[in-house]
Amino acid sequence: MSEWKQKKFWTKSDVTEAEGGFGIALDGRSVKTPAKAPLVVPSSAMAQAIADEWAAQEGTVDPMTMPFTRSANAAIDKVRIQHAEVADLVAAYGDADLLCYRAASPEELVARQAERWDPLLNWANDELGVRLTTLQGVMHVPQDPAALDVLTQRTHALDAFELTGFHDLVSLSGSLIIGFAALTDARDAAELWHLSRLDEEWQAEFWGVDDEALAHSNIKKASFLHAKSFVDAHRAT
Repeated sequence: MSEWKQKKFWTKSDVTEAEGGFGIALDGRSVKTPAKAPLVVPSSAMAQAIADEWAAQEGTVDPMTMPFTRSANAAIDKVRIQHAEVADLVAAYGDADLLCYRAASPEELVARQAERWDPLLNWANDELGVRLTTLQGVMHVPQDPAALDVLTQRTHALDAFELTGFHDLVSLSGSLIIGFAALTDARDAAELWHLSRLDEEWQAEFWGVDDEALAHSNIKKASFLHAKSFVDAHRAT
């Protein structure tokens, strides 16, 4: 991946029309992915976000400051090639969805989980056509295969760019339902992130905030919000 180690050599980054979508050119030279495929994305909004990342580089190229570029590379080099495998991996979260595993105590936490998570499961029933079962404790209990099949089909229906963002929305939150809620704008992305951190935030209220854990959580939150922005850019014109 020498591309990521090079120093900035260009003065201008532009969005270009390309076969199948939009590309990015650096002083007229088309950008390629780490696997040497053309970096072509489906929307001008996503291409512009990538071009802006390249324009913002100073000195040595830093991939950690280029989330749209990294996500687009993943969509082209990995997800597009292994779409079925990635879709199955993501859909599997439905059988152990965070929202379904509830505390047995204390009563306040039990009530908070029901108050904040039940509406999302009700939404999934109404909008996605699935009813997932809740249980107390952490021992796995299989969900209804028919419900899982519906969720799996919906996941497989996503294209490579949508699935790339969706993968992160689900894996970072631990919830397929939260991922679909973000994907469909059923709730604000920041609100959904906090819902996924309900247990951790509950613990912080009683035991205090662990600075290291908070820093790690903030990194994951930024990645979650980026994943939503990546999907939004894909769907923009």
